[in-house]
Amino acid sequence: MNGIIREAKFHIGQVVRHRIYPFRGVVFDVDPEFDNTEEWYESIPEEARPSKDQPFYHLFAENEETEYIAYVSEQNLLIDESGEPVRHPQVEEVFERTQEGAYITRDSYRH
Repeated sequence: MNGIIREAKFHIGQVVRHRIYPFRGVVFDVDPEFDNTEEWYESIPEEARPSKDQPFYHLFAENEETEYIAYVSEQNLLIDESGEPVRHPQVEEVFERTQEGAYITRDSYRH
């Protein structure tokens, strides 16, 4: 770890997709750097293992078959420009979808 905290490229409520694997999701939390278990980290194939000193994102994720929670490094995410709503069931608990298709947290939506 180099001790330098980079600013997160993506923000809470943003819809992103994985650079390699066919899934997408809504960001619901951001860690400035890796903050998961060593066991989780070691389970990633070595050739695909991301650096720990970058932001990691918690996503309400989905693929064609199912919905789940994903933890993904910034280097493996891209902005999802499909405009399609995310069907993960927890999205509606946390976010409100605007007419433009953006997701904003329900607390900030009420103010």
